[in-house]
Amino acid sequence: MKTTPQAPSSAASGVDSTDLPRKKPGRPLSFDRELALEQAMLVFWQYGYDTTSLNDLTTAMGITPPSLYGAFGDKEKLFLEAVRLYTEKHEDKTSRILADAPTAREAVKQLLESVAIEHTCPQHPPGCMMETVVTNCTVASTHLQTVLAEMKERRKQRFAARIQRGIDAGELPPGVSAETLSDFYITILNGMTGQARDKASCAQLQSVVAMAMNAWPQQD
Repeated sequence: MKTTPQAPSSAASGVDSTDLPRKKPGRPLSFDRELALEQAMLVFWQYGYDTTSLNDLTTAMGITPPSLYGAFGDKEKLFLEAVRLYTEKHEDKTSRILADAPTAREAVKQLLESVAIEHTCPQHPPGCMMETVVTNCTVASTHLQTVLAEMKERRKQRFAARIQRGIDAGELPPGVSAETLSDFYITILNGMTGQARDKASCAQLQSVVAMAMNAWPQQD
């Protein structure tokens, strides 16, 4: 039997939010729309998109199907709003890490460490919502997979841009590819999501981060 996840905490991930639905004005609602949206986000995070039913959503949100349709439009629009909420909750910290860390290596290390903490936080489902949804998508929701894939590509570009700054500053050996190094650490990050959903502890994921950082290219 499905259980409703607990309320989320603020932490980091590596995703962007762009061109996703925003709340539209309308007549006053009989429930807290933002709280209901947060509960929907947790359900999608726990079960994915296709495997989440309307009953799962309305039960967690504490509203009726007509209220869901009136406030959010339909399941797909609700999902896209939930994705927007998820990314907004994590974007600020990610941006600060990538912008403020003194070196590219430190930026990647701090981001992976923060993800290890977030992915194992007991106050919400384990792992990354985006990876959970992509894993559980079916052919019927291919168009949503495309939206998520575009968001993941923007995340990789942000990684690559920060690494390129390090290359330009002479932090890495000549010939290092920012794109290839970004791909490597994004793969580590995605793997941490799977490990977290398989009940890996924060300490275990932090050990993975430490090992991954040993692979950082060193100057001769």
